Amino acid sequence: MKSLRLLPSPSAFRQCTTYARGFCPPCPILVTSRRCCSSSSVTTASPSESVDDVVTPWAVEAKGPKGIDYDRVLSQFKSERIDAEMLMRLEKVIAQRHQELGRGGAPPPLHPLIRRGMVFSHRDLNVVLDSLEKKQTVYLYTGRGPSAGTMHVGHMVPFLLTKYLQDVLGCPLVIQLTDDEKFLFRDIPLGPKMDAIVQSNLKDIIAFGFDPKRTFIFRNTAYMGEMYSTVLELQRCITTNAAKNTFGFVDTDCIGKVAFPATQAAPSFVSSFRNVLPIKSHNMRCLIPCAIDQDPFFVLTRNVSDRLKRPKPALLHTKFLPALKGATHKMSSSAESNGVVLLTDDLATIQRKLRKAFSGGGGTMEDLKNNGADLDTDVAYQFVRTFSADDALVASTGEGYRAGSLTSVDVKELAAKVLWDEILSHWQVRRAAITDETVTEFTSIRDILRASPSW
Repeated sequence: MKSLRLLPSPSAFRQCTTYARGFCPPCPILVTSRRCCSSSSVTTASPSESVDDVVTPWAVEAKGPKGIDYDRVLSQFKSERIDAEMLMRLEKVIAQRHQELGRGGAPPPLHPLIRRGMVFSHRDLNVVLDSLEKKQTVYLYTGRGPSAGTMHVGHMVPFLLTKYLQDVLGCPLVIQLTDDEKFLFRDIPLGPKMDAIVQSNLKDIIAFGFDPKRTFIFRNTAYMGEMYSTVLELQRCITTNAAKNTFGFVDTDCIGKVAFPATQAAPSFVSSFRNVLPIKSHNMRCLIPCAIDQDPFFVLTRNVSDRLKRPKPALLHTKFLPALKGATHKMSSSAESNGVVLLTDDLATIQRKLRKAFSGGGGTMEDLKNNGADLDTDVAYQFVRTFSADDALVASTGEGYRAGSLTSVDVKELAAKVLWDEILSHWQVRRAAITDETVTEFTSIRDILRASPSW
């Protein structure tokens, strides 16, 4: 079995259980070989080094062509697998909410991302479902680090999931833009450049179709005054030692980096939204759909929740969409050389890019006919499996490609068509219609709880 390495320092990510006395107790360590949090550019190991899977908030890299070993991630991160029983329970709650919201017809099916295992792990999803069954208020929280003016299709996965959950559960939603993180960790200067990136990303996010009456989007540097008291409470509970052990910070890192985890953690507590989610108690539960690399922030948060007398945030973890060069890397704005498809790409551009995508179909047609395709390593097939709503199409494509009756060219053309016809053509129409006034509507501080049905 592959071992999992987190990229920060040689004593990074410990599964700490208490920080009450200012230290981390002895606990299992994921041994690491290289740190990333002190540099604006992430370095990689030399070919002579033994490189294992890397999963951190700042870098993701797999050892082999099949990508990240998610079974190993589950084991090391100590999160829970979303199994068949949990899927059945989620379906039941969605059906209940469908009835409570007064919607006619059959309840919606589980999203393809969920039923095909792209959403694979959770923390306390069962507790959130308990709350929903009791008609208790739950809000959603997700986010984006604005590092590039145009988002790519890898960013779509958690946002598509979040949009689905808002629709079927009727939950209010807060979305954080961590411009401060990109200033501290990626050296993107605050000012006109960051403002332009944030404004563009805001419009990109809104174009996923979130409900403006139930969605609040904020950038940290603008909203900090509203949530600063919650940030302070978290900063007092999370020790420097805990932050170092989780993220690999070292003494030469600026103090802003060490303090930042509390800022990303704060929106998981409703006290950060006194005028957006105005309730008298602090007991509203939060569900966070996010990629698995963001989990360390919320492990720290959950570990101090009892001390703060707040409900622990629950999480739904998604897998990574591979870069076009292969599943060794996730698709990333900070590593465009590995191959990205932008949300603004037209069909011809998507087709051109996907023709160069890593293929699991073998080196020759004879290899393909004799051995079939390796679906786990084939990027185009992973795009079809991730973005197509048609289960029959996904199944027939996998069967035909594995049997050698479909070629790599066939699957790449299909992947481009699926991505364009089912996702990006609609997204681009919505994106073109978004104005600065639309942005103001989503970012204005107002009560979104009142607009959420049945709470």
